[in-house]
Amino acid sequence: MKKLFVMAAMALSSVGAFAQYKAGDVTIQPKVGLNVSSLTEDDAEYKAGFVGGAELEYHVSPMFGISGGLLYSMQGAKAKVKDYDVKMKMDYLNIPILANVYVAPGLALKAGIQPAFNLSNKVSVDGVTVDYDKYAPNGAEVKSFDFSVPVGISYEYMNVCLDARYNIGVTKVSDFDDAGCNSVFQITLGYKFSL
Repeated sequence: MKKLFVMAAMALSSVGAFAQYKAGDVTIQPKVGLNVSSLTEDDAEYKAGFVGGAELEYHVSPMFGISGGLLYSMQGAKAKVKDYDVKMKMDYLNIPILANVYVAPGLALKAGIQPAFNLSNKVSVDGVTVDYDKYAPNGAEVKSFDFSVPVGISYEYMNVCLDARYNIGVTKVSDFDDAGCNSVFQITLGYKFSL
């Protein structure tokens, strides 16, 4: 019987380690992580890039929150074109707006929309890097605005939050006929502060 009480006490003491928010709570979460991005074109392959920024969340109830953020996101793709190794690096300011449903203590499912603004574009051919938009054919310049639909899951323990998302690109990156949409897998690690 004593063992049962000890196990129950241990189980209950760990509940406090999981985030338990109530309606009206507001949190801010600085975060950094890794993007694995590509374009939805036939020959495009995935490349790694940095992502970092912060998100603010308003808890409508203990099981539901709405968040918005600003994330600097290094995206793009790589490809083998004839005998050349080509890397396209596109930097964005992403603005994720998400609905967060807490399905268990610390565990949230997320979905929403993500407008984004293009900040810069570089292309590298066999290690030589140039400003892409300076040399892009007419109509192939990268658009200044992008739109995607992020879906993901996060887990929070003792205010440390691990977040995994897939950003499904909706808009083509340029007006060029063969242009694809952004396709980004994203994993971040952050820390939540209550405001």
